[in-house]
Amino acid sequence: MYQDLIMNLKGVNPEEFLYLEQVMKNMNADQAKTFVAYYSGRRKDPQDILLFTLLGFVIIAGVQRFVLGQIGMGLLYFFTGGLCLIGTIVDLINYKSLALDYNQKMAYECGQMVHSLNNPLR
Repeated sequence: MYQDLIMNLKGVNPEEFLYLEQVMKNMNADQAKTFVAYYSGRRKDPQDILLFTLLGFVIIAGVQRFVLGQIGMGLLYFFTGGLCLIGTIVDLINYKSLALDYNQKMAYECGQMVHSLNNPLR
């Protein structure tokens, strides 16, 4: 129903698309537009996570974890050199799943926020 709104987001993969459809299934058109506006500002593109992970090899290990809101893991990577680069290599391989997990969490939070805006007594 809201495929055109979702498809306007940069870098949406099929798993994320299905999850967003599930989150948006009970929303009306105004709620869906509000949701996409909130979500588009919070989601991370997998290609950006890949670039931040590659920065971990050159500049500062753990940048990708800070960007994903994982402050503890970011500090651990920073002080251990990306767990001696092994953690950075693992993140380089799993960058898509890192972005998908983060984006699903943000979609859930944005869905809850849109729902609470329309039902302020709950």
